Amino acid sequence: MAESVINLTVHGIGATSRSLDQDEDLTWVSVERFERVMDAVVDRSDVRITFDDGNASDVEIALPRLVERGLRAEFFVLAGELGKPGRIDADGVRALLTAGMRVGSHGWAHRDWRTIGPFEERQELAEAHAVLGRLTGSPVSRVAIPFGSYDRRVLGRLRQAGVTRAYTSDGGPARTGAWLQARTSLKHDLDRAWIDGVLGARTGLRGLGARLYKRMR
Repeated sequence: MAESVINLTVHGIGATSRSLDQDEDLTWVSVERFERVMDAVVDRSDVRITFDDGNASDVEIALPRLVERGLRAEFFVLAGELGKPGRIDADGVRALLTAGMRVGSHGWAHRDWRTIGPFEERQELAEAHAVLGRLTGSPVSRVAIPFGSYDRRVLGRLRQAGVTRAYTSDGGPARTGAWLQARTSLKHDLDRAWIDGVLGARTGLRGLGARLYKRMR
């Protein structure tokens, strides 16, 4: 197995039936751009594909294209948004599992985990996991941190909650077996140069410094 891995994050693909949040369109890609990235990672054992937010396009657009290419991915779902317009529902989660995909938690309502109180923390780190665990039929212990927003207190809460792997949005490659995994989000205007640059990325001092700062603050 490769010593480092490139984790890619997909948020939404193609047309959407819901209103997007501020700046959400920056990580919403066309079907063509999504397919271009997927074609580039076929047979790349050092690349992992993840999805955040539980958008309907995960099942409607992404899933058949992943299956067609023999790719596997991990989908981090917002438990409190299941079944809402533009989001996947319980049947969508089951469809992902049936196709051999993995399902993890993106929390309950896409909140910044650095600023939540005790009630919201229970929703985000306990209730969300319980809801998804009932749907998947097995414990959910892997998370993607909303907004990639974390500090040492958030990381401590995640460890106390029994999280076995946490994904961020720090960019750049990650050590294959690390508990904390950096990811790079697909951009709405990605092109061949972006794909080549991300897939050829190696850890730089700037990215490493940013991660250390977040862990210590």
